[in-house]
Amino acid sequence: MVFKGGHGTNTPSARSAAAPAPSSFAGRAGQTVLAYIALTKPKVIELLLVATIPVMLLADRGHVNLPLILSTLFGGWLGAASANTLNMVADADIDQKMKRTERRPLARHAVPVRHALIFGLVLAAASFAWLSLMANVLSAVLVLVTIAFYLFVYTMLLKRRTSQNVVWGGAAGCMPTLVGWSAATGTIAWPAVVLFLVIFFWTPPHTWALAMRYREDYKAAGVPMLPVVAPETVVARQMVWYTWATVITTLVLIPAAGLVYAIAAVLCGGWFLYAVHKLYAQTKAGQEIKPLKVFLQSNNYLAVLFCALSVDSILNYSTVWHLLGL
Repeated sequence: MVFKGGHGTNTPSARSAAAPAPSSFAGRAGQTVLAYIALTKPKVIELLLVATIPVMLLADRGHVNLPLILSTLFGGWLGAASANTLNMVADADIDQKMKRTERRPLARHAVPVRHALIFGLVLAAASFAWLSLMANVLSAVLVLVTIAFYLFVYTMLLKRRTSQNVVWGGAAGCMPTLVGWSAATGTIAWPAVVLFLVIFFWTPPHTWALAMRYREDYKAAGVPMLPVVAPETVVARQMVWYTWATVITTLVLIPAAGLVYAIAAVLCGGWFLYAVHKLYAQTKAGQEIKPLKVFLQSNNYLAVLFCALSVDSILNYSTVWHLLGL
């Protein structure tokens, strides 16, 4: 479940001109359904798959419990859809001021705010009920905690008040690791915490790259993202620090995984570090930068890393720990 308030693959392509209002009942109903789907930010939820599946496979290394994985994904999707919908309710005013978000359903009044609020709450209840029945109560509670944290801590408390909003608020986007592990085992163990931290450290450089590209949007909306309040060199330097923290944290997991993951962590980590260091060097030299390229590469980095972890877990070769005789 990805709980990331508008950071993700939502790019200018979503800002197409408004289509004429359909005259038939079927046409209007179809537009309404599409508006409610858009409230859930379906593209942003892609990270749910990237984070949840590998964690569940690692937790039950060597086995693929497909029914449980699919059930957990569906319950997590309901939770993410709830969080994203409630985020849009809270951010309806600033979404109207940003070109990147002005076509969202509430910003263009395609859905009444009250209806969106009810829709988000119903999704949260459905997520809790589904995970309680199909997985366990721990995973269901973790989803509710995530929704509440994302809405009240990130969206309502941090987002408009501090440039460190995505650092601490981004913790909500890390929760699929804990939900997936708890759904598979009924507990939370250290590998899940390590993967939580991987996404936690990855989120700032990922989000700040996008914010550098849409700096004027955030400035117009009064959202103090770091690229709005700090020079590009400062932003890029902090991105370097967080990227190093990300890569180092991925290496911590190597003993519990196999060589497939170990190789991917090292090679992909070097690839990601190169991109961010290059961006930093360009800002120091006063050259033209392409932060959106780094944003997209950060997505690819995490996807490849977690796919490698999935393959590693399914193959169930000896772990690095075992190979070292530990």
